[in-house]
Amino acid sequence: MFKMIDAHIHLDHYNDGEIKQIMNDSLLIDKVITVSCNLESCKRNLKLARKYQKVKAAFGYHPEQALPSENQVLELLNWMNDHQNEMAAIGEVGLPYYLRQQNQVSESQHEQYLNILEIFIQKAAVWGKPIVLHAIYDDAPIVCDLLEKYSIKKAHFHWFKGDPKTITRMIENGYFISVTPEIVYKEKIRNIVHMYPLEQMMIETDGPWPFEGPFSGKMTHPNMMSESIKEISNIKKLSLEEVSDTLWRNTISFYELENR
Repeated sequence: MFKMIDAHIHLDHYNDGEIKQIMNDSLLIDKVITVSCNLESCKRNLKLARKYQKVKAAFGYHPEQALPSENQVLELLNWMNDHQNEMAAIGEVGLPYYLRQQNQVSESQHEQYLNILEIFIQKAAVWGKPIVLHAIYDDAPIVCDLLEKYSIKKAHFHWFKGDPKTITRMIENGYFISVTPEIVYKEKIRNIVHMYPLEQMMIETDGPWPFEGPFSGKMTHPNMMSESIKEISNIKKLSLEEVSDTLWRNTISFYELENR
């Protein structure tokens, strides 16, 4: 039996009944970091964090959606500034990789997404907050450039996918990654876990995103992370106890949850 922290979940995307179920039957789930997609998402996550002690909220604007207007960005930033004390991190923010793959983002629009991300990274530096990033494949080096520009150390690349050169750079910079239950059936994720130090790793579900393999057809639940721990333990050739304890301590330290 070991405690787990879901380092990245969209709790606000579950309905009230599902949230209650997750909170009630997740005896092994110590805490969850629920990330936000926009202002309304931030507001719902804040309500959930106020209702459930184990829920900690991150605030931001998810990049895999239409560009916000300048007024929307300003309104969101002002709201985040007003709720700094209840904000565990800035996130989820990043670049629209999947929208670009679908040819839904022009070059000029991509520059706008990049400008918005830079604002969030600046705020992370000013507010002294960790930042949760949606930055995979070719976008990851671009995001690393910005993080280095503002000397950001507490960067969390959730569900990361990328090349060995970028992985080495991220490790040297002290950035963290988090691993989803996909590790159970995806070799590319296992390869990344093999390369990445356990001391810079966390686990997540990205729920309610659905998973395949043994999780096919099931509601994504933080309890699924126990299977991720088993797979990480096999890859690292370490005991379940050592792996689970390290992952838990990593997340507590990264998000400064000891007294939250």
